[in-house]
Amino acid sequence: MGFRYSVFTVMIPEYRVEEVPKVLSRYGYEGVEWRVAERREPAGKPNYWVGNRATLDEENILDEARVAARLCRDVGLEVPALAPYLSPGSGEARIRRVMEAARIMDCGQVRISVPRYDGSVDYRKLFEKTVEDYRLVERISRETGVKALVEIHMGCICPSASAAYRFVSNFDPDNVGVILDPGNMVVEGFENWNLGVELLGEYLAHVHVKNALWREAGERHGARVWKAEMCPLREGLVSWEEVLKALNKVGYKGWLSFEDFSDQPSDVKLRDNLAFMRSLEAVI
Repeated sequence: MGFRYSVFTVMIPEYRVEEVPKVLSRYGYEGVEWRVAERREPAGKPNYWVGNRATLDEENILDEARVAARLCRDVGLEVPALAPYLSPGSGEARIRRVMEAARIMDCGQVRISVPRYDGSVDYRKLFEKTVEDYRLVERISRETGVKALVEIHMGCICPSASAAYRFVSNFDPDNVGVILDPGNMVVEGFENWNLGVELLGEYLAHVHVKNALWREAGERHGARVWKAEMCPLREGLVSWEEVLKALNKVGYKGWLSFEDFSDQPSDVKLRDNLAFMRSLEAVI
């Protein structure tokens, strides 16, 4: 079997770009999924979203890609995906530039997000418009040879495997795929893991690895209120043993990329998460 593991650099904000490949290689990872965004030196301690140093600067992404490619090549790491914060509305030039950066890094996949759903626009209308808007993304993908990935994410129009499949089935699976994210799906969009991966089929292109749970957060009108939060990989609602079994059953050959937003120190997560997943592989 032997799944391949990478780290989405959003989860290690204290490491600078030049440090990331050596650190991941030392812990035994085979790949790095780079965060792509505006990079600013933090005023205080960097966190996942503000001052994240493990980020390729989108404004200079072609130059950054050349540097990252060399750093990864020096330690034998692959780049399975890039994760910018782009959508079809970001414009052709920005999307094309990030996909060209992916090619520089011998990376075949780039996340291009779909919009959030907040009820202000009828879901069907929003869905149909997004399908039409995403045809631009599919065209750029076809022209660059870099696949666009839609992430299953709570709060967006594709929070489940079924919703994601309904969306991506409008496109060629050579150009548009899906990031399965069980940690997001236990917050919104949970379906039987086997059902989900079987349904996604040829569109299943990448997997994010994290975990989440629900905690009681008070009371409202006589009823308990619950709040979802991210947690260590071993402690959440996702049974990663069951997810790995489902992926193995359908012959998944892609990457599993850690995106751990728990409050554990980075070195603990980097060491323990990989060991945990490898231990599960040994028993499935």
